[in-house]
Amino acid sequence: MKLNTRIKLFVLVLLTITANSISAQDKQSPKNATQMKSLGEQLDERAQWAQQNFSKEVKDIYANGVESVIASGIYERVLKVGDKAPNFTLKDQMGKELALYDMLKETPVILTWYRGGWCPYCNLTLHALQDNLDEFKKAGANLLALTPELPDNSMSTAEKNELEFSILSDLDNKVAREYGLVFKLAPDVAKIYDAKFDLKSYNGNNSDELPLAATYVINKDGVISYAFIDADYTKRAEPSEIIKAIEAIK
Repeated sequence: MKLNTRIKLFVLVLLTITANSISAQDKQSPKNATQMKSLGEQLDERAQWAQQNFSKEVKDIYANGVESVIASGIYERVLKVGDKAPNFTLKDQMGKELALYDMLKETPVILTWYRGGWCPYCNLTLHALQDNLDEFKKAGANLLALTPELPDNSMSTAEKNELEFSILSDLDNKVAREYGLVFKLAPDVAKIYDAKFDLKSYNGNNSDELPLAATYVINKDGVISYAFIDADYTKRAEPSEIIKAIEAIK
């Protein structure tokens, strides 16, 4: 074998070994490790961080806030599996009007609410939904996310999270109210939110109202076939469960 040929062969082997090494490192990288975690695991980690870093006073205020939502009777008011989903027309982050029942003519719809781009649990959830967007479509459904944020803020949230699905601004929680999802923040929680990020400016009103971070799967007949409802804002619908719910629609 000629010397040049031997050198070329050696270089080729070296490049192959290096590429395989880099690939192995990529698989073990923190980013990919995070992507392999379920949404529930990521949310639990964030909740544990809050437990370790927030003062006892703040933790008590947030815990009491969740209890006040439950005590309001919201679980009795929310729409549930088997209920007819109210139709609505809202504008997405690009200013385009979308009507729920128009979309249902084509496919079932995943309808999910998030509190705002200021909410770390919401951002983790939006990322997870984006990561599973192709799987939702493959299962045969489209995804709509509603938020009480003003349109400029919902646009910012969509851009920050690189979202490829529609974000609809539900100003003053008008649609969320029809689904029974609206609650008023406990006064102590509202004070913290105003001090931290000015909730009133995010939503363009002084109501101190938010929607539960609920998720529905609505079949083409407009009937709710899956519902995730939890007053605890650290809990969200797992994408794998949403996919199962879509596939269960006959």
